[in-house]
Amino acid sequence: MIVALRAIVGDNNVLDAAEVAKRSAGAWRPDSLKAAALVRPKTTDEVSQVMRWCHAHDVSVVTQGGLTGLVHASDAASDQVILSLEHMYQIEDINPRQRTATVQAGVILQTLQEAADAHDLSFPLDLGARGSATIGGNAATNAGGNRVIRYGMTRDMVLGLEVVLADGTILSSLNHLIKNNTGYDLKHLFIGSEGTLGIITRLVLRLREKPVGQNMALVAVPNFAAMGKLLKHMDRSLGGTLSAFEAMWQSFYRLVTTAPAKGRPPIAQDYPYYVLIESQGAARESDTARFNAALESAMEQELILDAAISQSDADCHDFWSLRDDVGQSMQGGLPVVFDISLPIDAMERYTEDLARTLTAQISEHKLWIFGHLGDGNLHIVVQVKPQDYFAMRPKIEALVYQPLAAFGGSVSAEHGIGLEKKPYLSISRSETEIAIMRSIKATLDPKSILNPGKIF
Repeated sequence: MIVALRAIVGDNNVLDAAEVAKRSAGAWRPDSLKAAALVRPKTTDEVSQVMRWCHAHDVSVVTQGGLTGLVHASDAASDQVILSLEHMYQIEDINPRQRTATVQAGVILQTLQEAADAHDLSFPLDLGARGSATIGGNAATNAGGNRVIRYGMTRDMVLGLEVVLADGTILSSLNHLIKNNTGYDLKHLFIGSEGTLGIITRLVLRLREKPVGQNMALVAVPNFAAMGKLLKHMDRSLGGTLSAFEAMWQSFYRLVTTAPAKGRPPIAQDYPYYVLIESQGAARESDTARFNAALESAMEQELILDAAISQSDADCHDFWSLRDDVGQSMQGGLPVVFDISLPIDAMERYTEDLARTLTAQISEHKLWIFGHLGDGNLHIVVQVKPQDYFAMRPKIEALVYQPLAAFGGSVSAEHGIGLEKKPYLSISRSETEIAIMRSIKATLDPKSILNPGKIF
């Protein structure tokens, strides 16, 4: 195997099992990688040749990007090959007039953001792992992030894809058009498929005009009902410029504004809920005036009890730093991290019920809730003692996931299914949907060598 793969991509671009074991499995993982080999192609043609060899020899392949996923979708077994896209990091083209970027799948999200910024454009996908996550991985998992309320998921930013199928066939559909209504839009089969249907190697992405101004506020609200009303009020009042509406329950706000966290509380820590509100616009003075007027009106309606309003870019950075400081949940225990979505009207009852059941059934734990409230996505973190982690995790998962069925919720808002959420897929997908998914998998990967055992 090693000899054959090195003949395709070069000696330095294939690691054997011992070398693979020296690599970390990811920022949130204490373990190391395992695989029979790790191969690092530089072009779509090399990916195709690797897959052609693996297909002919019945060798399973797991594709890896930045290893920032949280559902074990990129885990490999000791007899499998890891195909890493770390050497496919070229931004091939940025077209300011068409407002598109053509990139290889291994490009880091933050690198693309900065490259677009240099052209006074924006790639609006944004998430806490921006410095490590790759564009190919973002597409393969249909990543969401902080600004879905305005710009949508990754799916809404992809115009075209180049994909290598299980047998090495190259499907090149590098469309640059926003409107191309010509039959099946095949790219959507691969976006969100977690590497089980094909390997995304190149992408054409939709860019946006760079916002001229940014206004932010961190506000406290009296109750959950007020938070929902505030979302509608700000969205309506800001005329389409609302770009983020991030909720933090009191416990999470205290976590990220109390030492050893670096953040400090811009407003008091004793309110039940907090919201980070962001507006991006094209006219600084008028946008700021409108933003402040919307906040003032919300305070008059008693939707806001207290507020800290950004006065500079540094203030905006500090506000986002609080929301992104999820790593604090690692202090003093091990976190079980969840990514769910459900209707906004159901969130208060769901989270209150969850807090009660955890208290009744999980002896010692901490619960933190935050998320992208504007698009119905909550992140739930349950921290337990390290010695209780493996015993408690299955029970905690059941308590978090099973009630979602009654609310029409999803067990995965943006992280995917991978290995971790397979037992709970039926909560969010019907038997018919799962059967059709299996049929598509069997059609595109009849030998089941692409990321086998993931999703279902």
